[in-house]
Parts: sequence; structure tokens; C-alpha cells
Amino acid sequence: MSEYETIVRIAAKGDGVTESGRHAAGTLPGDVIDASGVIIDRGPRHQEPPCQHFGTCGGCQLQHADNAALAAFVRDRVVNAALGQGLEIDEELPVHLSPPKARRRTTLHAIRTQKSAIIGFRESGSHKIVDCRECPVLHPSLADLIDPVRSLIARYGPKGAVDVQMTVCDTGVDVGFTHFPLEGLEAIEAMSDFARERGLARVTIDQGYGPETQWEPEPVTVTLGGIPVPFPSGSFLQATEDAEDRMIADAQEFLGDAKKVADLFSGLGTFALNVREGRKFLAAEADRSAHLALKSVAARARGNVYPIHRDLFRNPLQSAELNNFDAVLLDPPRAGARSQVQEMAASDCEKVVYVSCNPSSWARDGSVMAEAGFRLSKLRPVGQFRWSTHVELVSLFERN
Repeated sequence: MSEYETIVRIAAKGDGVTESGRHAAGTLPGDVIDASGVIIDRGPRHQEPPCQHFGTCGGCQLQHADNAALAAFVRDRVVNAALGQGLEIDEELPVHLSPPKARRRTTLHAIRTQKSAIIGFRESGSHKIVDCRECPVLHPSLADLIDPVRSLIARYGPKGAVDVQMTVCDTGVDVGFTHFPLEGLEAIEAMSDFARERGLARVTIDQGYGPETQWEPEPVTVTLGGIPVPFPSGSFLQATEDAEDRMIADAQEFLGDAKKVADLFSGLGTFALNVREGRKFLAAEADRSAHLALKSVAARARGNVYPIHRDLFRNPLQSAELNNFDAVLLDPPRAGARSQVQEMAASDCEKVVYVSCNPSSWARDGSVMAEAGFRLSKLRPVGQFRWSTHVELVSLFERN
């Protein structure tokens, strides 16, 4: 083995990798490293990390990489997962990368100290919290809340750890505190003042029994397909609006002339509501609060969306049921949808639009469909978690 080697790609956890398989932290394609992994000739793909916490904070692994390196990483994660399961890609679409300051939902960790409070993301592989003074990933309305939340916890927070979940909604930011008891009138009034002064959409407190609303001057909604949908505290929402728009546009194109569509793991109706025109959607979701939120606005979709409450892991739509649809659209959790995919493979369904946040489980499910006669017609890698190693995708499978 040569004393010097060139980094050729970025591995799944963010390390650079040489042709021989050596890993070196902090390296990028084009870097030349010595036997100890130290860069002796820096390649062209480096940029100055935009955040002072990079290298310590576990939220980002790739702030030192430029857009070209990021896009190549996102593409390789998705394409290699497909090839690893023997999937051939008919058409590979350009990578979509979300810009900085676009993430509209996050969960921060916090703890009160003797003189103040610490709030931020955890260090990689550790429970230690990095005290966040900036975050170039977060939407400005979320980043602007970090210091005020720190001050609130410093004065009224408990001795233990607190989680702070924040989501940008139609009427402002929805903030949920976990394990943050409001003890005494002063603390309750301070929380109300905090919410009012910052124009928050809602504040909830969860002490282990589910979120309890402390502040909500008007119903909290997110608009999907032109319809304001009630937003249950902690509900799933695509991390960035631009990535959501890209996925919706792809789903619209991929569905083509399909008139009857089964939207599985439908959530609040991100896809069903946005691509409903000219189609009939069955929207199946296991989370009761998300199902009820979509059901409450289904009438405004003018009969195009029919929500059902169904656990698709324990009770997937059967192949005979799926035979009634022209296409299936699914966006399952990270574990994938093994049982549901087996039923899809056994059905007469001709077209499947598969959105995924885990290339590995997606490729595993894709191999089941390939064995049943599907081909991977289109594939778009999506990097909406900018500078992290978390990768998503939109794909189209069609019967041969």
C-alpha cells in the first residue's frame, strides 16, 4: 500500500474514504492523506465551515464540504443503496439540496446550570449538550428563539434535562417543552409572557402524559394544498419547505394519469392534499392525531381525499384491496414498509411512488418489488438535512 492515498468519496457517517477503503475523518474527495490519515494535499472540495460549533456539535458532519461534494455524497448514498440490492436505475434525476437557514422543525436539548442554562444539540456520540450560539441550518424564526428559551430555562427550568421541540407553522412557531413543570404563578405568567411577546403559535408542556397546551391564541395549522390543516403538537412535517415542494412536484409527475391512488403513511396529507386535483386518494395513517387532523379538513378537498385510520405495519392494505388503485404512494418511517411492500408486490398495482428517509430500508423494499416485476424508473436523491449525513429520496417503480 502506498504511503499516500487520495480520498475518492464520503462514507455514510461523513468520513472520507480512499480507493483501498481507508477512512479519514475530516477529509473530502480530492484530498491526499498520509499513512496516519493527515491531509498533506488539500483537494478543491473544502469550504470554511459556517458555524463556530462545527466539529463539536453532532448536528452537522459536513459543513467543511462545498455544494458539489454535498450533492455527490447525497447521490452516492442513494444510488449505492440501490445498486447494493441489485436495482437498476432507468433515470437518475438531479440531486436536490436544501439551502442554509431552511429547516423549519427541530428538537433542542437543554439543562439549567448554576448561573444560566445550556441549550443546543448534543455532541456526536455523547449526551453532552453543545451550548448553541448560532445555527446556520435553522430557519431564522427558530434560531431567533434559542437565546430567549435559554433565558426562560435559566430562570424557571427544572434541575433535569429539558427537550424543546420547535416547528414553523402558519401562525408562528409551535414550541413544545418536555419535562418542564411550571411551578407557581410566576412561572405560569412568565411562560405566557414569553409566548405573547414572541408571537408564538402555541406552547405545550409534556411531563410524560402527552403535550398540554399552555398558550394557543388561535388554532395552529399548516397549509397543505391550499388547505389549513390542524397541526397536532409534535406531528411530522417535512424538514424544509423547498424539499417538500420538490417531492410534491415529483409525485405529481410520477403519478401521471393515475386517477385512484392509495396514499400510505399519509400523515397530515402532505401528498394527498397537494396532488389531489383530478384524482381520488385513500389516505391511510396509523397516528390517530394526524389522521383526525386530515379527516377534519377532508370535506374541503371536495371528496378527493378519503382518510382512514390504519396501522400499516400490523394491518397493511391487502393485495386484493390494492388492486382497486391505479397507483400507490407511500412515505413510511425509517424502518421502511416490509409487510406493506409484500402486499404491493402481490397485487396488480402498476405504479408505486416511494418516498423514503432511509436509503437502506428503501432499497431492501425495492428489491422485493423488483422480484415481483417492477423496475426502478426514476430516482431523485434529496438532501434536506443540509450538512448532515441524513439522506432522503423520491422514486418511481413501474411494472415491466
